[in-house]
Amino acid sequence: MALNNTYDARLVQQETAVGAGLQILLLATLVGGVTALVADSFQSSPPVTLFVGLTAVALILDGVDGKVARRTGTSTPLGARFDMEVDAFLILVLSVYVSMAHGPWVLLIGGMRYAFVAAARVWPWLNAPLPPSTARKTVAALQGVFLLLAASGLLPYALEFGVVATALGALVWSFGRDILWLLRTSRIEEVLLEDVRELVAG
Repeated sequence: MALNNTYDARLVQQETAVGAGLQILLLATLVGGVTALVADSFQSSPPVTLFVGLTAVALILDGVDGKVARRTGTSTPLGARFDMEVDAFLILVLSVYVSMAHGPWVLLIGGMRYAFVAAARVWPWLNAPLPPSTARKTVAALQGVFLLLAASGLLPYALEFGVVATALGALVWSFGRDILWLLRTSRIEEVLLEDVRELVAG
């Protein structure tokens, strides 16, 4: 009986893991579809309904896949990293599309995360782990929503501009806050290490 229960538990865990993997694969497929539509938009306008529909589903799926993985115990560092990279790429693609109507400054929204990663190669203290932050998660989630609103064509141009500018402003604030926290933390660690060295030397 115990063996049967153990087998059933493992079977459920495997099925759950497969479901989570398929969810991430579906998200990647949707992002691929959005990317194809944006690439095609350089020659002709994509079907707005299809573009908005694919993007909306991708954003909704992105909002639930991480929670599902954590609740079912199927979250892994590799899966979380893959999910994060897909999210970042979707924001980059959306910013490229919106920049066609509002100017290259919109690319800052999609490029900021990649600029941060590049900067971390020069300044390793940027690689330090950050504390959990609801504000950071909220700002990140709103980027896709605001860019989709701007890309949908449902808003007047001035309101679209305001929405995108708000998204960029919130993102700059979020990144700036995190960078300052990392900078302060790195300096505190340097002071502590210097104190330890002095104690050892003395």
